[in-house]
Amino acid sequence: MRASGNEQRPDEPGLIFTFEGEAIAARPGETIAAALTAAGVRTFRITRQGEPRGLYCGMGVCQECLVEIDGQPSVRACMTKAVDGASVLRNVSPARIPKNPPHKEHIGGVKRDPDLLVVGGGPAGLTAALFAAREGAHVVIVDERPVPGGQYFKQPHRGLKAFADDRQFEQGRELIASTRDAGVSIVEGMVVNAALPLAVTVISNSARLEFTPKRLIVATGAYERAYAVPGWTLPGVMTTGAAQTLLRSYRVLPGKRILVAGNGPLNFQVAVELARAGAEIVAVLEAAAAPGISTFPSLAAMALAAPGLMRQGFGYLRELKRRNVPVHWPASIGEIAPGLAATAGHLRFEADVVCLGYGFLPGNEILRLLGCRHDYDPQRLHLVTRRDAAMRTSVPQVFAAGDCCGLGGAQAAMAEAVIAGITAAREVLGTKQSDVSGSVDHARRDLKRHRRFQKALWTVFKPAHTDRTPRSEAILCRCESVAGELVSGITADGNDSIGSLKRQSRLGMGRCQGRYCIPEAVEQLCKSHGRLPDEYSYAAPRPPIRPVPLGLLQADDDAYQEPPITWG
Repeated sequence: MRASGNEQRPDEPGLIFTFEGEAIAARPGETIAAALTAAGVRTFRITRQGEPRGLYCGMGVCQECLVEIDGQPSVRACMTKAVDGASVLRNVSPARIPKNPPHKEHIGGVKRDPDLLVVGGGPAGLTAALFAAREGAHVVIVDERPVPGGQYFKQPHRGLKAFADDRQFEQGRELIASTRDAGVSIVEGMVVNAALPLAVTVISNSARLEFTPKRLIVATGAYERAYAVPGWTLPGVMTTGAAQTLLRSYRVLPGKRILVAGNGPLNFQVAVELARAGAEIVAVLEAAAAPGISTFPSLAAMALAAPGLMRQGFGYLRELKRRNVPVHWPASIGEIAPGLAATAGHLRFEADVVCLGYGFLPGNEILRLLGCRHDYDPQRLHLVTRRDAAMRTSVPQVFAAGDCCGLGGAQAAMAEAVIAGITAAREVLGTKQSDVSGSVDHARRDLKRHRRFQKALWTVFKPAHTDRTPRSEAILCRCESVAGELVSGITADGNDSIGSLKRQSRLGMGRCQGRYCIPEAVEQLCKSHGRLPDEYSYAAPRPPIRPVPLGLLQADDDAYQEPPITWG
């Protein structure tokens, strides 16, 4: 059996599966990706071009960690729990078609027509569901993760010990417990496959459900923005969020010598957490210039709006200094060579893992599929969902809260969710409960305060160099291995739409459905033609929103079995 070489696994492995014929130890509840990473495995799949790929986003978006499990190809290792005795192989493209369709499980015991359906089990989704349930509504949450909590709270799987009982963990535990106690049904491990405003289909590798709620609340959060430099597709290069998920949810270090590079305070937090867990942090590279006199007004605004968050942020910097971790301002990764030798200007670093965290993008695919209107934010370079003060979108039955609408952080997301949850519930029920009558006003005040904080924060963390045009030799589309030079050439030939780029290059036509490459290509395309992007500049979302086994789309709903459901 392969030794893990990972000291942050205090629980004894309870099961064994094989990977390419070699025994791998895992613990109940652990994902295949976490167990493989703990065992030192970096390459999970091989592309059509023969390129090795490994864990990248850690949250089911990028589709880079695909493996074959017991003959079923193209399974996401980061979202799939390890099973005792399973045979796991690297996914080799093109993946073979399985001889038998996936095992179909029967579904029952979950209300199909709840008052509210909430998509997303992170801070915003849990909060919206909690306050709606307190109003008396029957609420169901659908969440893609095996355990609710989202990217921010990152709860360990049941039975696994938490990495640290800090306030962030504790707040997540309390919110999840309160939501369950309020009677909210949580359907875990399932993703929205298709959606109309009041008809939503969710699906997993082996099950399907169809909901017809009276109101829909979308709270699907955000995912990390691509940073397309030569070498960013190498195994061992992952997002900062993926590294944090491995540590916080599974007590697994992504490696021993780790370079953290990107833009924003999350990178400092994760660097400290990895160092506390025993990793050697080679350096932290921050794309913004170090705070100084010019940023004092913004720092003062942050301190007034959220003094606790300010203290926490400076605490991370002090701890990095105490641990002798070099922090370089401003510095950005320029290239990552095989063997994970990374360069940033004249700086060179040797590591066995490189974590990239260069900002986020809203996970707005469902909202755009539903026809909700969006506007472009030229400062943050992403679409913002158009909403009224009640968090209602342009589609009357659909509410939205959190980072899927435009990036604002977890605290602002929860304030928005209070407003959305209470308003949607009162619309359906036609009642007003006295015990939460003041919650909406309180949430509005919190929301204003946290938005002031975020505005000042990103003034401080504005990158010193704003040109994000990928180098010509860098791969822009990870799924189809499309290089930036091909995109630049097609754009230079007068093509002015993302559709023409897709047709001529296959950019955005892979399994991640353009979530990483299309936003970067749209920026490049619109810049070359002297215009700002709008909601029609991007590729239109189409179902299925995530790749799903074809066999599950063919069967009757009653032929399926119950997915993991947690009842309040």
